[in-house]
Amino acid sequence: MKILELDFEAGWRGGERQTFLSMQQFRAAGHEVEILCRAGGKMAERAHAAGFVVHPCNNVLGVLAFLAIHGESYDILHPQTGHMLSWAVLSRPFHRRPVVYSRRVAFALKGWFTRYKYQRVDQVVAISQACADSVRALGVDDIEIIPSAVLPVLPDASRCKALADTLGIGGRRVVATTSALSEDKDPLLLVEAIASLRQRRNDFVFVHFGTGDMTDVVKTRIKELGLEQVFLLGGYQQQVEALFGLFDVFVMSSREEGLGSSVLDAFSARVPVASTDAGGLKELLADERGLLSAVGDARGLAAHIDTLLEGSPQVLAMAERAYEYVVRVHSVETMANSYLRLFERLLRRAPA
Repeated sequence: MKILELDFEAGWRGGERQTFLSMQQFRAAGHEVEILCRAGGKMAERAHAAGFVVHPCNNVLGVLAFLAIHGESYDILHPQTGHMLSWAVLSRPFHRRPVVYSRRVAFALKGWFTRYKYQRVDQVVAISQACADSVRALGVDDIEIIPSAVLPVLPDASRCKALADTLGIGGRRVVATTSALSEDKDPLLLVEAIASLRQRRNDFVFVHFGTGDMTDVVKTRIKELGLEQVFLLGGYQQQVEALFGLFDVFVMSSREEGLGSSVLDAFSARVPVASTDAGGLKELLADERGLLSAVGDARGLAAHIDTLLEGSPQVLAMAERAYEYVVRVHSVETMANSYLRLFERLLRRAPA
C-alpha cells in the first residue's frame, strides 16, 4: 500500500508521536509511507531525519492543492488531526481515495460542518471509548477502537543522574508529569495538589516536564504558594520517556484526555500512576492499574500520590499489573497491524 499520513501540528505532543510510530511500523511492514505536514514543524523535521518522504505545506491552500493534485496517487489518506480531516474531506471530489481519521481527543464535537465531515469519512478510529463516545454524539456509530501504543521504555541512567544533579533533587523522592502547560491538562490543579501533599510530607520534589501557554500563570501560582523548591519546571525534554527511571510516581491532572499516552510510558517503566478520571484515563487505570480521583479534586489527587509514595506491596502489584497490561494491549505492532487490516478492508470494498 501507499499511505499518506496527514498531521498539521507545529509542535510535538502525544498525537504526533503516535503518528510517527505508525509511520515507522507501516514502513517496517513493507508499505510506502509519506507525510503531509506543516513546513518547519517538528513532524517535518523528525520525519525527514528518519528518511520519510515529507511534503511540507505552509497553509491550508497548500494542503488543499497537494491533495487535489496528488491525493489520488495514494491508496489511503490517514489524517491524524481535525484540520487535516476537514481538508481531506473537502478535497475528496479530486482525490477520491479512502479517508481514515484517527480521533485522539474526547472533547465534545459541535457544528454543522463537524457533523458533515465525520459523516463523510470512510472510517473513524478512536483511541478509547471516551473518544468514540464524542463521535457517536454526532450520529456516527461505525467507529473502530485502536488504542495508542508505546515502545518499551528504556530509562537512561546517565541522563537521569545528570538531570537530578541539574535540578538539585538531592535524594528526594520524585513525583513527575509529562504534559503540556495548557488548560486541558489543568496544570494549576497540579500546583494545588502538590501544595496539599507538602502538608503531608517533605521528602519529595515534583517535576513538570513540558511547555505551554500557561507557563507564566503556573510560575506565579508556584511562587504564591511558596513551592519554588518543591515544584520544579523541567521544560521540554527530547525523548522524555528515557527519564522515567528517575520517577517514583507519575501524575496526570487532565480535565480532558483522549487516552493518555504518557501514562502508557509510566506503565511500561513500572512507575505507579495517580490521575484524574478524565476521558480515557479512567479506562487505562481501570482494574486496579492506578489510582483515580475526580477531575478538579486537588486533595484527592494529593492523597493518592501520598499513598503511592509509600511503595507498599499493593502499590508494587499495581505497577506490575499496569506493566503487563501495556505489553499485552498497547504494543506498536498491535496498533499498526490493526490499522493495516482496516486499510486492507477498505481497499477491498473501494470501487476500482
